[in-house]
Amino acid sequence: MELLQYTFFQHALAGSLFTCIACGIVGAYIVSRRLVFISGGITHASFGGLGIGFYLGLNPIFSALVFSVASAFGVEWLSRKQGVREDSAIAAFWALGMALGVIFIFLTPGYTPNISAFLFGNILTVTLLDIVFAGILSVVLIAAMLLFYKPVLYTAFDSEFAETQGIKVSLIEHLMMLAIAVTIVSSIRLIGIMLLMSLLTIPQMTANLFTSRLNRIMIYSIPAGLAGCISGLFLSYYLNVPSGAAIIFVQIILFLFCKLIVRPVLRRGWFI
Repeated sequence: MELLQYTFFQHALAGSLFTCIACGIVGAYIVSRRLVFISGGITHASFGGLGIGFYLGLNPIFSALVFSVASAFGVEWLSRKQGVREDSAIAAFWALGMALGVIFIFLTPGYTPNISAFLFGNILTVTLLDIVFAGILSVVLIAAMLLFYKPVLYTAFDSEFAETQGIKVSLIEHLMMLAIAVTIVSSIRLIGIMLLMSLLTIPQMTANLFTSRLNRIMIYSIPAGLAGCISGLFLSYYLNVPSGAAIIFVQIILFLFCKLIVRPVLRRGWFI
């Protein structure tokens, strides 16, 4: 319990809470729309923004945010307006982001920045500003889901039907893509670029074991993700390993436990 007295660990716990709320909401949409690959592309493309930020002396998280949003809409533009296959467009921005990140980091004058914290996560790097950013994002996403849940639901599962109901599907898709990019950047310090995609999918997979309804997947994935994050943070501290790797390891163990043990012993229909 004495570990909870450290400010850096308190920041990590608060950051975990807000990160799990944002990832739970956005990740449920990603899984339902089968956008895992594009979320991975945006995640890795953000590395280019980090490199540019270090080179220009800017806040690397801010530059990563700008680059991630640009990459998200760049994929949409290439695939829908220029006739490029979506998977090819994702791969192009994925590779471009990683390449630019490496180039600009090596061109950065002076001491080479410690990029391992951004690649694999580090609980020591979570700042109060990161917590505020993630907290605001979580509140905005919760409010958006409370107000516009049905349009998002229809868009996620049947966009053609949604259009017949007068829903602006294109606008919903663009706003959700923006939410995905912002959520990814807000989680970088805690989880890391290389493993962040897992936090957007594994808790949702765990929740999906017990329900198939989108709103319940969003709700159930938050405590599932938070349990993995808190356990992973303790594991990261005591084993002295990157926080992102420890968190995702625990998330996988939790998923397997629910899949192989919890679900078989529950009566069918408890959480449906």
